[in-house]
Amino acid sequence: MNRDVATKESAGQTVQVNGADIFYREHGRGRPLLLLHGGTITGDSWGPYLPALTEHYRVIVPDTRGHGRSSNPGGTLTYPMLADDVVALSRVLGLEKPVIAGYSDGGQTVLEIGMRHPDLPGALVAGGAFFRFNEPLRTWLRNTLGDGPDVDVDRFKRDHAEWAAWLEQIYGPEKWKTVLAQVKPMWATEFSYSTDELARIVAPTLVLLGDRDEILPVEEAVELFRRLPGAELAVVPGATHGGFFSSKTAALAAGLILDFLERACPRG
Repeated sequence: MNRDVATKESAGQTVQVNGADIFYREHGRGRPLLLLHGGTITGDSWGPYLPALTEHYRVIVPDTRGHGRSSNPGGTLTYPMLADDVVALSRVLGLEKPVIAGYSDGGQTVLEIGMRHPDLPGALVAGGAFFRFNEPLRTWLRNTLGDGPDVDVDRFKRDHAEWAAWLEQIYGPEKWKTVLAQVKPMWATEFSYSTDELARIVAPTLVLLGDRDEILPVEEAVELFRRLPGAELAVVPGATHGGFFSSKTAALAAGLILDFLERACPRG
């Protein structure tokens, strides 16, 4: 890769999508692969995956609405909204049958794209994704952000000091609180996708999770896998929900993703 290309890719670009300014970076060449990050974090979290994925794909990594360097003028976040943003971004960039992979909130967005826009993706990777609201998720949300509609910032800083410090480093001393306030209603909205809704997902789909996931039991992922026509299931050993972007987990998960994509949509 020459120096000019590397500089352009590392700088990133911003485009307007559905009224929001969406920041994204591009890496590599080939078939387009969109990577969708989890809640509160940014596209930079996919860094450990890039060396493996960019060998084979044109990897496009946005900061989703309200996260990182992307704006959220309305102050509201929902998974259907995030899905529509990704679809609009794909159209702005002229992507043909992109592969779309996401983890946690990104995985939820992947499921929404598959149900709402089944003709867009060439393949999907739904990592750390739920097909229904469960008790571990409910308990985690209460213990993390507190009861009620507002975020208990003091409790969050006390019980999750490392996470809070990291968010403050990314967003600044006040904006990180806004990010939490915007994601909490989305996280707290209970849902349950029906069999008919999931049947709308027709693109080849990989259901991916870690076997140590604290809020998504493996049994729930197995049930999601069985409800998706033609899906595959991959479980990463030793991986927690929050630790899915460690270098060790990334090496294992990237290999599973590439193996799936080689069969689901061969590059030819």
